[in-house]
Amino acid sequence: MKPFRTYRFPPLSQFIAAGQRASSEDTDGQWQASVSEGFEQGQRDGYEVGLVRGQQDGYDSGRNDGVVQGREEGRNETLVALDKLARPVDAILRDLKKVRADYRAAQRKEVVDLVAKVARQVIRAELALQPVQLLALVDETLASMPPTREEIDVYLNPEELKRISELDPKRAKRWNLIADARLDAGECRIKAGDNEVDAGCHQRLAACMDQVSSHLALAAEHADQGAPA
Repeated sequence: MKPFRTYRFPPLSQFIAAGQRASSEDTDGQWQASVSEGFEQGQRDGYEVGLVRGQQDGYDSGRNDGVVQGREEGRNETLVALDKLARPVDAILRDLKKVRADYRAAQRKEVVDLVAKVARQVIRAELALQPVQLLALVDETLASMPPTREEIDVYLNPEELKRISELDPKRAKRWNLIADARLDAGECRIKAGDNEVDAGCHQRLAACMDQVSSHLALAAEHADQGAPA
């Protein structure tokens, strides 16, 4: 018979220690795996959150910029459209102003012409009654001329010269009265040396009517400036 060798079991504490080491190693591995997994999950979550936030911020910023740009473009397009619409209106207003100005100018001319016509009739009637009033015009004209010692020639319409000589021969002899058939009634020319002046009624009336026309035009201009646009 073979001899038997006694077998001794390892101490129980050795099995316990080995179990604790294995358990500890498993726990450490699990913890590291959990940390790694949590880190990766955090990266994924952070990326997704950042992506969503970035997309939202980009959308908001783009939308705001688009709204501002759209408003500006819409405003410019509206101004262009209004300008196109306003051009014919402005042209019509300019034409209306010109028509009004021409109408008022025509009215002023009619008024001046009417006043001049009435004045000529009055002058003609007055000279028919008192032709010697032409001599008063001669006196007034000579007063505005340089003094001279030369003979003064006064040219008159033949009919008026005849009547003046009959009505006031004394005053008629003060100057050299000369008949000029080219002159209309009421016209008178004075020649003193080298100076020759028109002293007739028509020339004076024309100068007076020019002043009346200027005053009317100035009054119309002030009225237009004060009128609402």
